Amino acid sequence: MSAQFYVSPEQLMKDRADFARKGIARGRAVIVASCVEGIALVAENPSGSLHKIGEIYDRIGFAAVGKYNEFESLRQAGVRYADTRGYSYSRQDVTARGLASVYAQSLGAVFTAEAKPFEVELAVAEVGATPGADKLFRLNYDGSISEQSGVIIMGGDAEALAAAWAQTAVAGSGELRLAAVIRAAATVLPGVVAAPAASSVLEVAVLHRASSSRRTFRRLSTADIDSQLAPGEGTQT
Repeated sequence: MSAQFYVSPEQLMKDRADFARKGIARGRAVIVASCVEGIALVAENPSGSLHKIGEIYDRIGFAAVGKYNEFESLRQAGVRYADTRGYSYSRQDVTARGLASVYAQSLGAVFTAEAKPFEVELAVAEVGATPGADKLFRLNYDGSISEQSGVIIMGGDAEALAAAWAQTAVAGSGELRLAAVIRAAATVLPGVVAAPAASSVLEVAVLHRASSSRRTFRRLSTADIDSQLAPGEGTQT
């Protein structure tokens, strides 16, 4: 009987983390940012049907990078969780914090117990009455969770993209208009330019702060994105 190779728990976790990070870095980036109108979710995504951004519940949206089949299964699970909780208790009991906690448990369980970790990063956003009341949660492949203020940048070379975002005119300039966020994201995301021609490779949605209906999520059409990227838009308040 041959002896099994020994791998320390530290090395096993490191190998899993390296594997997941490499898969995520191959994905195209997503930027989630608060603005005056609500929360903008902007992704570099040339596909017109395989979405990286989605609606979860009334005031909650979802964005992801990495393996499509993995984050799509998580998105669908999030919708089921929100629907069940809203039906069983109250719609106000469905929050981004609660959903992010559920995602953290699921990702952590897969990372430690399954043969392969998920190669995904997630953002869960809940629009508030003001930009300061917005809730933005970022979840990593291992189930670690962080609440971030103002903006989340995931996928690709996230550190370089965050540095590029910090150098844009909108970074740290107070409350932003939606057009300014979309134009800044188009400037930062690789393979995109801040011009109407970029609408074919951009996926954009908004959680509208002042929506007259219970549902706040709206996906922007190509014409909407062209309009936001047109010269003269993007003024700051």
